[in-house]
Amino acid sequence: MSLITPIQGIIPPMVTPLNSDFSLDEASLPVLIEHIISGGVHGLFILGTTGEFASLSKEVKKKLIELTCQIVNKRVPVLVGISDCSFQESIELASLAKKSGADILVATNPFYVNVDQDELINYFSRLADEVALPLFLYNMPSHTGIHLELETIKSLAKHSNIIGIKDSSGNKEYFQQLCEAFKNQPGFTVLMGPEEILKEAMEMGGSGGVTGGANLFPKLYVQFYESIKSGNLENTKKLNETVQFLSQNLYQQGTYKSSYLKGLKASLSFEGLCPNVLALPLTSFDEDEVTSLKERYAAVKESVNSNLSK
Repeated sequence: MSLITPIQGIIPPMVTPLNSDFSLDEASLPVLIEHIISGGVHGLFILGTTGEFASLSKEVKKKLIELTCQIVNKRVPVLVGISDCSFQESIELASLAKKSGADILVATNPFYVNVDQDELINYFSRLADEVALPLFLYNMPSHTGIHLELETIKSLAKHSNIIGIKDSSGNKEYFQQLCEAFKNQPGFTVLMGPEEILKEAMEMGGSGGVTGGANLFPKLYVQFYESIKSGNLENTKKLNETVQFLSQNLYQQGTYKSSYLKGLKASLSFEGLCPNVLALPLTSFDEDEVTSLKERYAAVKESVNSNLSK
């Protein structure tokens, strides 16, 4: 069931546009998707951490899957997050993703449960057995409370329907170990989550990044990726500095643990791409914080535009 060509490149974890009542903003969705695809991205990942999957209703998730697949219309691969504490809920989302025309599934370990590594091997193996699309593992220990250990990944990679891992641990040593473990398995993809270390990740042998900032500036991250791949050191340095500048100014306002998502959604709202609405329990920046961020955003946008190749 694996893809003929392993997925690689820039795969934005799309934010979920929401109305004030936390229903899906169906008017903003195609605007955001077209903006992202126009930047030349290599795929689109919905219902991940950046997509607030854990806070969304079942109805919103289903509608998002159906509409996203319809709008994308096979122009790029669609990756659908099916993470849930309930195995059956994950299976149902996977079935809908297949029916809707998605290409790949992505799953974290179930959270709010004490689970051992051998149980995780059993869980993901069962999940991969049951679903009709290829499956990506998703290591997000800061949010799930559990780290997918290297030996666990190596065991699961033997399953014919498990085709890769997205690592959002931010642990460079662990990522290096992943790249080393699978360097001779081109059919198993290793993707980096945090965009701040995408350059290092690709130099280690990573296949690309699931970069949140590509919701805003997809061309920036695509050119960054291509520059790293081509070995253009001067351009890579320039674009890496731009990515770091973006992160420092848009993702790090205040002391909120959710400052990344607050900053990203507020910035998208400046461009008319997405309402500045986060699903509870998270809340958006208040008026003063938005005003402050808008000044930073203007500087980031200027930096991005000045450093992009025309």
